Amino acid sequence: MEFRHRSVLLEEVIASLRIRPDGVYVDGTLGGGGHSYHIAEKLSAAGRLIGLDQDDAAIAAAGERLAPFADKVTLIRSNFRDMAKVLQEEGVGTVDGILLDLGVSSYQIDTLERGFSYRCDTKLDMRMDRRQALTAGTIVNTWSVEDLSRIIREYGEDRFARNIARHIVRAREEKEIRTTGQLNEIIRAAIPAKARAGLGHPSKKTFQAIRIACNGELEALEEVLEKAADLLRPGGRLCVITFHSLEDRIVKTALRRYENPCVCPPEFPVCVCGRKSLGKVITKKPILPGGQELSENKRAKSAKLRVFEKRESI
Repeated sequence: MEFRHRSVLLEEVIASLRIRPDGVYVDGTLGGGGHSYHIAEKLSAAGRLIGLDQDDAAIAAAGERLAPFADKVTLIRSNFRDMAKVLQEEGVGTVDGILLDLGVSSYQIDTLERGFSYRCDTKLDMRMDRRQALTAGTIVNTWSVEDLSRIIREYGEDRFARNIARHIVRAREEKEIRTTGQLNEIIRAAIPAKARAGLGHPSKKTFQAIRIACNGELEALEEVLEKAADLLRPGGRLCVITFHSLEDRIVKTALRRYENPCVCPPEFPVCVCGRKSLGKVITKKPILPGGQELSENKRAKSAKLRVFEKRESI
């Protein structure tokens, strides 16, 4: 299947990055190269773009799309949690901009064998990096009731988490759960009929939870945000697009911490911890897709863009 993914909040991202022709930029979630293409076309011969993605299909597709800019683009198969290490290996100290688009690509959702979608019957997989051993099937068939309940409750925010977990364990005792279709039926049976009415697809929250757990998505996000501000040059910007409240909460907290890292008790008259602000949050409220984009791309509905700018002098 052709790798396709419509870049969300494209114009807003490009404007927020304030791209300098001779700057160095990192797209930590390369995907099909949509955002990266528009970054690269604004760079001069002195500029550089480094694109990261853990999905081999994304790297291949982006390589074709970004071929006209091959002299200033470097593509690396890596999780963005390793961004600092990758930049060091590339001889790059700090950069002018970082982009993280945390959405699952249309290609990953629509390619049946990847097992991300609850709208078709296929093998349980959900790996963004197909080199890793852990799959959604492993989680569903081997994790305990307690662990399944925890991820469905925390990552899926589903109030029927415990019951869904119990149904999964009970079903797998009879036979291995191999497909998304099997899992759909189990989840449906675990949620009362009255509760299912008007709530959309009953599997949506559980599939999200299993995908997040399978790929360590929130841990990876927290890791990259621990170091992202330090990777920016003075005046550099970090742009992050989130698609659900768990991600957005982590990003919002990290950006606020960059802006105000003081840990002194509020009753202290002056700061004594010595922690200095790294910059400012540009988006006091997140940037949301406009009406036209929403009409053209329904998957943009929950997108939120937050932007941070590094201080000119620290």
